[in-house]
Amino acid sequence: MEKVLLSLAAGALIMSSCVSNPEGKKAETTDGVESADLSATGNALAVDTTASTVVWTGRKVSGQHHGTVKVKSGTLTVDEGKLIGGNFVIDLNTINNQDLEGEYKGKLEGHLKSEDFFDVANHPEATFEITSVKEGTETGVVVVSGNLTIRGVTKNITFDAHVEEASENAVKATADFNIAREDWGVNYAGQADDLISKEINLKVTLVAGA
Repeated sequence: MEKVLLSLAAGALIMSSCVSNPEGKKAETTDGVESADLSATGNALAVDTTASTVVWTGRKVSGQHHGTVKVKSGTLTVDEGKLIGGNFVIDLNTINNQDLEGEYKGKLEGHLKSEDFFDVANHPEATFEITSVKEGTETGVVVVSGNLTIRGVTKNITFDAHVEEASENAVKATADFNIAREDWGVNYAGQADDLISKEINLKVTLVAGA
């Protein structure tokens, strides 16, 4: 009987420590790199913050949560109908959960803004600045690299982006990728029996125009 109980306890421990990451391809991540001013060679268009979105998803053993965070400002630079550069700022004070209501919604949003996660009081913004754009293997797909800064930590990430529109007056691009949150010092593991995934999925839509 004792062996059975020990086996059950060990099995429960293994199950509680297994949590899958959200669906999405992990962005290649390296140290931050020096960025060049790409706007001098193209047309810089202001990001439409009302039409642009960032949707986040995180998982834990018992389920997952998702929500949004608002884009505060930014520009996308185009040259001869191609996206060549850009940047944007995310307002972390606007972290919003979309799958809970009432008290639980407020508690989760507050926890995400706390020192356990994004420490919004000391680091209210996250920023992304494109360092290179290369042609992808499919039509309309480009490979974007850029410096992502969260909690004062800067890492260069590389991911695929779909350019749905690109002209001298308008551009729309989308991307869907994962990042390993610990690379930016977001180390909170979760409860012992309800661990949190190491990766966060981000779905980004940026719309810009003259």
